[in-house]
Amino acid sequence: MLKRNKNNKASGNSLHKKAKKYIPGGNSLLSKRREMFAPNQWPAYFESAKGITVKDISGNLFRDFSHFAVGTNSLGYGNSKVDKAVKNCIEKGNMSTLNPPEEVFLAEKLVKMHPWSSMARFARTGGEANTIAVRIARAFTKKSKIAFCGYHGWHDWYLSANIRNKKNLDLQLLSGLSTNGVPKELESTSIPFFEGELNKLEDILKQKDVAAIKMEVMRSKKPSKQYLEDVKFLSKKYKSLLIFDECTSGFRETFGGLHLKYDVNPDLMILGKALGNGYAITSVLGKEEIMEKSQSTFISSTFFTERIGFVAALATLDEMERVKSWEKISSIGSFFKAGISKLFTSYGLKLELSGMDALVSYNVNHKESREIKTFITQEMLKNNFLCGNLFYPSTSHTKKDIKDFFNSLDKVLRKLKLILDKNEKVKDHLKGPVSHNSFERLN
Repeated sequence: MLKRNKNNKASGNSLHKKAKKYIPGGNSLLSKRREMFAPNQWPAYFESAKGITVKDISGNLFRDFSHFAVGTNSLGYGNSKVDKAVKNCIEKGNMSTLNPPEEVFLAEKLVKMHPWSSMARFARTGGEANTIAVRIARAFTKKSKIAFCGYHGWHDWYLSANIRNKKNLDLQLLSGLSTNGVPKELESTSIPFFEGELNKLEDILKQKDVAAIKMEVMRSKKPSKQYLEDVKFLSKKYKSLLIFDECTSGFRETFGGLHLKYDVNPDLMILGKALGNGYAITSVLGKEEIMEKSQSTFISSTFFTERIGFVAALATLDEMERVKSWEKISSIGSFFKAGISKLFTSYGLKLELSGMDALVSYNVNHKESREIKTFITQEMLKNNFLCGNLFYPSTSHTKKDIKDFFNSLDKVLRKLKLILDKNEKVKDHLKGPVSHNSFERLN
């Protein structure tokens, strides 16, 4: 157990200082850098998490109204049924020279959930699964280029889009992504388009060497069924595969991929994040003739066969189905959206809302938007809430929790309005630097 320090800031800051000495950037995931929230103030390290409550290493308790472990725990932290299955797995043994039978059971369950598919392969991270799908598409089509829309991870095939134009990825999700370390020979092998740009997409496809159209079904706004059908038509016309990346959107509005709601089926699909309720497991689903091509190329890694991920996923899917988690989190998110919009409007602040109900993104339309976001995060920490500008609802969030959040936020916004009415700079009221909103190198 970590020793607690009565001074939360000193404990968190001292460990973060040590982290930067031993870990480049201080940690291994951009989304969890404290600089993305409230630099020098965000607690950064946790000791335990249960339901929606996170205990930091100094014993302080926070209710999580942020990205909730980047969308992994739609059943809440430490779900008892999932954890029980994992503990039982640990007792029996997690790794062996032989394969875990749960891999077969999970493949069967996911295929039955998505009848258009026939086979599944598994990995442990979203980036891995995306790269596996790209490799399979290239092996099947004998083509090399990828047309893509949205965010798909950190691997070379994706970052190569920024070689010719370093801003190509800026509006896909993250700005400022560097191609340092990505071979320049990959230039123009991945070509971006944006949602709704059917003419742009067709121009890319006319090059006739595009292996796949790779896209998120939804990121900030709901697509139309017609748009998805048009993209699928183009994929068939130019003999490219259609890949839906549902790492983020899967299991939030539907039991499975969001595309099920639109009845538009891809050739390959990726599921991740919420699939294991916090345990590492991702999957690639596809049609048999396409998936079989994975045997003609080398895709293999020791921990692809780690048992805990399969066990956790099976228990997670059972619990999701039992409580109809996608309905619950959509309802909670809808309640949150309506309430937060009303609250900001009451203080004369224009709030931009986007994303599905089960994954809410919000941002203040103001020249000091980043400063305002940092200020709100700073002040809500005092009230024991973790928040930023994303809210991933879980089945553990209740309307009472949201009302408590709004009551605290109301007081913070009242304080913010006084600052703005006096024409004072919000930055002058921060106890640390302004939060980052993109990829930035850390000293």
